[in-house]
Amino acid sequence: MFTFLAWCLLFVVCWPVALLALIAYPFVWLLLLPFRIVGIAVHGVLALVAAAILFPARLLSAPFRL
Repeated sequence: MFTFLAWCLLFVVCWPVALLALIAYPFVWLLLLPFRIVGIAVHGVLALVAAAILFPARLLSAPFRL
C-alpha cells in the first residue's frame, strides 16, 4: 500500500519518471530474479550445513528425544 501511495505522489510530482518506473519495474524484477533464486539456494545449503554441525549437540542435550 505504501508503494502505491509513493507512486501516486511521484506521479503528481513528476509524471514522466513515474511512468518510466511503472514500465521499468517488471524488467528490473526479471533481472533480479536469478539473484533471488541463488539466494534461496545458498540459504538452504547453509541451513543444511548448520543442521549437520549442530546435530550432535542436539543429541547430547536431549538424549531421549530427537
